[in-house]
Amino acid sequence: MNPDPSGRRGRLPLSLRRRPVPWEGQRPTWREAGPAVIAEALKRAQARPSGNWYVVGASRDLREDRPLGRTVAGREVVVWRGPDGRLTGGPGVCPHLGAPLRDSPVRCGTLVCRWHGLALDGTPYAGWAPLPVHDDGVLLWVRLDEVGGEAPLDGPVLARRPERAGALTAVYAGTGVCEVEDVVANRLDPWHGAWLHPYAFADLTVVGSPGAGAAAGGDPSQGPVGCTDDAFTVDVSFKLAGRLVVPVRAVFTAPEPRTVVMRITEGEGAGSVVETHATPLGPDALGRPRTAVTEAVLAVSGRPGFAVARRAAPLLRPLVRAAAGRLWRDDLAYAERRWRLRSTGHFPG
Repeated sequence: MNPDPSGRRGRLPLSLRRRPVPWEGQRPTWREAGPAVIAEALKRAQARPSGNWYVVGASRDLREDRPLGRTVAGREVVVWRGPDGRLTGGPGVCPHLGAPLRDSPVRCGTLVCRWHGLALDGTPYAGWAPLPVHDDGVLLWVRLDEVGGEAPLDGPVLARRPERAGALTAVYAGTGVCEVEDVVANRLDPWHGAWLHPYAFADLTVVGSPGAGAAAGGDPSQGPVGCTDDAFTVDVSFKLAGRLVVPVRAVFTAPEPRTVVMRITEGEGAGSVVETHATPLGPDALGRPRTAVTEAVLAVSGRPGFAVARRAAPLLRPLVRAAAGRLWRDDLAYAERRWRLRSTGHFPG
């Protein structure tokens, strides 16, 4: 797919759908969306190393005066900026009498437990020990070796991103009653896009899906897309208003077990990525699994007007999050249903 066969960027990134078809008139995709294709892609993603790293939140959400708390697979963790400004973190349970450290203030880089005043600067103290943490500039990560059970890595497995300085970034966060695999499987099924989200997508065609040559291990998003890459390649139009759309080619890959990356490779915004990260939280009051979805959008464009959009980022971020939230209301509903069917032995296949 090349929206401009001449290779030159047009004045406008828009297209006008000349013969739009009604929702029910779309070409059915259920035969192409083979359950085995999705299941095998999920299995290969689950086999890739993560180094035991889990997303705990957005870098932008970390305040100077409070920690950011998250429960990962039933373990409470907190992260904050230490006295030297670097990210630090560790267990979210006070080693003294078990108070929740997520509710404690940070003073001059020191976390002060509001129960009895135990002060933590990020170094081992009074039975509390730090955990490996990482700030990639967009997302915050923590490494939990006892949860992941894999060989640890020095940092999380990150797919190739555009330069953050030239990108518009936004992060959406949501939670569903399901497991990580239900979120990942949803993202490894691009065929559902125009059917489940007709308000956002049109003219969706999966032009490439994983073949027999796809292998576990490595990060397929780092190389060019070919017939043996473990990737889904999609031609799709993002709907704007009426018949106005933005046609692009996008590639979906899973660089590690809890992440799916969509990268625009052709069309407006080429190089932009949307990263979907799934983090297990632990059971709810009814014993059902809960999973956090953290979706990071890094949008880029070579158009002169994009610099203006970046400067307006504080105004645009809520709009980007709202758009992601609308999509994820649909997708999390399916992920939750998928878990219910699996847990009761009624999932097809």
